[in-house]
Amino acid sequence: MKIFPAIDIQDKKCVRLVKGDFDNKTEYEMSPVEQAGKYKDHGFKNLHIVDLDGALTGETVNLDIIREIVNKFDLKIEIGGGVRNFESIQKYTDAGVEKVILGSAAIKDKNFLKDACKKFPNKIALGLDAKDGYLSVSGWKEISNELTLDYLKDVNDFGVSRLIYTDINRDGMKQSPNFDETVKVADTSNCPVIISGGVSSIDDIKKAKELNNKNIEGIIVGKAIYDGDIKLEELVKELDA
Repeated sequence: MKIFPAIDIQDKKCVRLVKGDFDNKTEYEMSPVEQAGKYKDHGFKNLHIVDLDGALTGETVNLDIIREIVNKFDLKIEIGGGVRNFESIQKYTDAGVEKVILGSAAIKDKNFLKDACKKFPNKIALGLDAKDGYLSVSGWKEISNELTLDYLKDVNDFGVSRLIYTDINRDGMKQSPNFDETVKVADTSNCPVIISGGVSSIDDIKKAKELNNKNIEGIIVGKAIYDGDIKLEELVKELDA
């Protein structure tokens, strides 16, 4: 089970949002680069980064920070947040990230996702954010009328290399991930799935591993780390256990 500690960047700071609400956020003292170094020092190999400025503007606002993290630490990074064109994907892949996450742009335009997978083989991850079974777009401000599983079936053969499934109702709430829905997604998906949203304690990590679903590749942990509910020392043990 891969564990992806999360860094959400806004105004060059580490922040966490509750249910994706920019008006309901917590800022943390440590810079994104320092935080990445801390994860590296504890033995983590993967990192999940969201550029919240990018999500709002559609630009690669924090590209310099991403470059610095890639260059300083040998971490496998997946990055998302407002990636809406090939130019942004190219900038991130040139910077050395492992996966670029497409969200709203891929949901609104399936052909963009298809073409991106062809142009950047094995580099494209798909971020599916759902609320009550329906996909959400535009920083979770809009709920689409498309069911998550229906959309997934439509794009399943495009060549996406990873899928990140987030239950919005759980994100930032520390109420445990929606394991049942994630398993349904994993059973449908042609590519490995990452669990996201709501991790509250080390028990959630253990439960994810106990699912024993070969198509669930890993889990993202964010707010629970920053708030001290999960200690990095105990979390890293789950990498090898």
